[in-house]
Amino acid sequence: MTTPPYYALHPGDVRDAYEQWPTPSVIISDGAYGVRGFHGDTVGPEGLAEWYRPHIQAWSSAAHPATTLWFWNTEVGWASVHPLLVENGWEYVQLITWDKGISHIAGNVNGKTIRSFPVVTEVCAFYRRKFEVDGPLGRIPVQQWMRAEWQRAGIPLNRSNEACGVKNAATRKYLTQDWLWYWPPGEMMEKLADYANTHGKETSWPYYSLDGERPVTAKEWDLLRYSWNHAHGITNVWSRPPLHDNERLKGTLRRAAPRVYKPTKGSSAHLNQKPLEFMERIISAVTRPGDVVWEPFGGLASASVAAVALGRKAYVAEVDAEFCRLAEERLSIASMNSDAQAEEETLTEE
Repeated sequence: MTTPPYYALHPGDVRDAYEQWPTPSVIISDGAYGVRGFHGDTVGPEGLAEWYRPHIQAWSSAAHPATTLWFWNTEVGWASVHPLLVENGWEYVQLITWDKGISHIAGNVNGKTIRSFPVVTEVCAFYRRKFEVDGPLGRIPVQQWMRAEWQRAGIPLNRSNEACGVKNAATRKYLTQDWLWYWPPGEMMEKLADYANTHGKETSWPYYSLDGERPVTAKEWDLLRYSWNHAHGITNVWSRPPLHDNERLKGTLRRAAPRVYKPTKGSSAHLNQKPLEFMERIISAVTRPGDVVWEPFGGLASASVAAVALGRKAYVAEVDAEFCRLAEERLSIASMNSDAQAEEETLTEE
């Protein structure tokens, strides 16, 4: 069944909205770059960490263990904020590079004054929440916890294979402490927990328990790991010129038909509008229909427009009144299109 489209647009400072928004499955940040790109942006990367600090603290407070973060910026801007993200419990996964191509700078470089290679890239850093477990051994990372709980039960490591019904995969994958460690699927996690609590030493804190009351279930365990919907053929380098087609908004937005928008003539409405294709890609990778998407710095709300089109629930804020108006137009149209698609699918099913 198709998820009904939903979005909530906050017209103002996102710091006033965070506490009202539900727990995010993913946060897509496209805020200050340290290039004076908008009123309130910093004049250089040196001030970016402090600019982002209250936002990152709010994200960290609201996040679930399976929440992910995509952080758009320049290379040096991202590098400047990375330590703050780590400090607040975010683990780096990988860096996406947007290669905009030579057309991005063609004719705009003075070869007599430039003293570096022209920049044609932007980056989007992918993070997950650092998962640590509290228990009788203190607060420890999940990989260390998996082995420590088995040892706490006093059971030989190789009997984890018997617990999981495999020859040697459980010890080699789920209890190892090296880089070959695998996050155990919920089914295997539940088998390990059942075996440890049946055959382990008597304890007041159940083995493989997150709350000290009972062992974790397969369903609970699987929800602690972020979703990943893999698409073959896509790497961490995305090549596409900056928007110059009909997707690029110019001037103001007007309705040309009930479900169609066309920009009026004039300069680009936003200096750094992201392609919907990219936003759909990152949302599709880490969420399922009905999941909550946060876009704290909306601009034209490209991430939220993509989220609505994909059947996710979008929560977006924008402080600039004109951008907010344009964002509302785009979201309204995306919602109507999604409604129409849902109706067509329902009729097809019937």
